[in-house]
Amino acid sequence: MNHCFKNEKGNRFGKLVAISFEVKNGKAYWLCKCDCGNTKVVAGDKLRSGNTVSCGCYQKECRGKGKRIHGMTDSRLYYEWSNMKSRCLNPKNIMYSNYGARGITVCEDWKDFLNFAKWSEANGYSDSLTLERIDVNGNYCPENCCWIPRKEQCLNRTDSHKISAFGKTQTIKEWSDETGLKYDTIHARIQYYGWSAEEALTKPPR
Repeated sequence: MNHCFKNEKGNRFGKLVAISFEVKNGKAYWLCKCDCGNTKVVAGDKLRSGNTVSCGCYQKECRGKGKRIHGMTDSRLYYEWSNMKSRCLNPKNIMYSNYGARGITVCEDWKDFLNFAKWSEANGYSDSLTLERIDVNGNYCPENCCWIPRKEQCLNRTDSHKISAFGKTQTIKEWSDETGLKYDTIHARIQYYGWSAEEALTKPPR
């Protein structure tokens, strides 16, 4: 398969500035200079998604600050909250086109983690659940969200379209159950990397 890589040289991602890249296993890895003076090699998709914004110094700063405030920066709930905000508010997030670009945002109250945490605790949150929007075209806010099991969320996704392969047509969830591949793996291969349905459903994960 031919791979085309976006030229990120000179672009800034948080505290990182891309300098040069090399290709490994069909994937571009960028050497970046951090504002603190350190360097770090980061996969291109991690830069564009907003998952990596420093050599590690920023996370340490936030962790120290966050622990002084609420002590939950290492929790799964904080991770869910950060991802929710990023896909709605950060144009560099790989999922932004399905959220922020569609006009989906986070209510002002939930831009404060403590408010989001209080609502979650009062509405049955546990680490085995995932955040669901009742109206998939609506915003992230108390009136439109609930915590549900992961498999139930898959049925309510806008991207749970059907895929035809090997003489039959099924939803991504049905293919996931049949092949044993994760829902997100199949979806990403087809939606973001342009793989054929047959390739996406048969190639084992790395």
